[in-house]
Amino acid sequence: MKEASILSKREASAVKMLSRGLGSADQLALLRALGWLLQLLLTLVGEQAFGLSLQLTPLTWVLGLAFGYLLVTLWYRKGLFLHETGLFSVLLIDTLLWTAWLYFSGGATNAFISLLLLPIALAAVTLPLWAAWSLTALSTLAYSLMIFFVPSFDTGGAPSTSEHAAMGHEMMAHMAHGTMDMGSHYVGMWLNFVVSALALTTSVALIARRMRKQDAELAYHREAQLTQEQLLALGTASAQMAHQLATPLSSLRLLLDEAKESPQALAYQTQTAEEMDLALGRCEHTLKELRLATENIRSQHMAKQNLADLINALQHSCLLFMPQAKISWPDTLSSGLAAIELNTDPSVVPALMALIDNGLRASMDNIQQPKVSITVALQAAGQGIGLRIRDFGQGIAPALLAQLGNRLVQSPKGLGAALLLSHASIERLGGQLILAQHPQGGTVAEVRLPTVNSETGTKRTA
Repeated sequence: MKEASILSKREASAVKMLSRGLGSADQLALLRALGWLLQLLLTLVGEQAFGLSLQLTPLTWVLGLAFGYLLVTLWYRKGLFLHETGLFSVLLIDTLLWTAWLYFSGGATNAFISLLLLPIALAAVTLPLWAAWSLTALSTLAYSLMIFFVPSFDTGGAPSTSEHAAMGHEMMAHMAHGTMDMGSHYVGMWLNFVVSALALTTSVALIARRMRKQDAELAYHREAQLTQEQLLALGTASAQMAHQLATPLSSLRLLLDEAKESPQALAYQTQTAEEMDLALGRCEHTLKELRLATENIRSQHMAKQNLADLINALQHSCLLFMPQAKISWPDTLSSGLAAIELNTDPSVVPALMALIDNGLRASMDNIQQPKVSITVALQAAGQGIGLRIRDFGQGIAPALLAQLGNRLVQSPKGLGAALLLSHASIERLGGQLILAQHPQGGTVAEVRLPTVNSETGTKRTA
């Protein structure tokens, strides 16, 4: 399931890069603008330079319509070109406009009929296969119709010659009777167009898709590498601080023991000393767990632990470090659920405690009570257990929700370092951390941990 989610993220990233395409929206707009300029140039000099059969009155309307449409799409290019449907719609209308221009400039006799391949090429590189295939089908249909429906060259006041009209009627005669070389020539041009369109739709599109996937994977690995670098920096800082804390904590312990044994110690001093003793005990316990976790991470050692023991260890740590917290624990676990074994290490309890602590702070800010609710459920088909920690805060902004736990981000409450470390610890055990908004308010942090049997392929039911 984890690999599938990673692949889906990569595919989503690939589609996002895909819509931005071969370049930026500005580059795509430039290509379309150059296409319109090419239409204008061929309209002005095509008859004299290339012998095109031009109908100037309808061509003027086509060019004017295309120019207006080009201006509109240039103005809204940022919104249109960043979505598949928007870009496909633009290329679809471009194909229709190119078809109209070609029809009124000689139809199938136009030497520039291959310009219909331009929208197909752009779709093949920037859009999914269905878009390229759709434009290929439309362009092929348009070309086929232009072969059988030759435009009239003597309307609209166009300065076309009788030779051009004769050429069109001659082509129809050859196509109808299947004789002479010109009919075969037009059929060959049509087949060449179809083969070229298919080559763009298959080979070029598949190569572009493979390149987009590679780009998406590179982006994913760069992001993962950045996260690992941040985790390494946090781990290095934690190790340095743990080393620096060891000496003053030892000194404080000696001073506190001496103060408690002093005959001059008063009652209030004794009470203060007991509170200091409790605080020092917590610090020493945390330091010991940090050292143990560091050793286990270094040796990649994991131990089997059933779910009931994990919940009990979590409850004990919460009572020790969060005595004022109001935590709603699962009432009872079924025998099948309690006996489920997980692969854990000393980092899993601190990771869960960090999530609980975040929930308590959020609830305190919103309802002035340090309150969270914890539930445990078996995942579908025995693929692991899900532990849900729900707070009663105001929730997390959607923009932050997608980033918290994956990288250090600036938020009103800090940089999200605790969530980043919790996410890394849970992911190292093969699990997932999913943050979501609760329908009744607040945030739900769901921790999914695989069971020992689900990792080996054996399904377990509660």
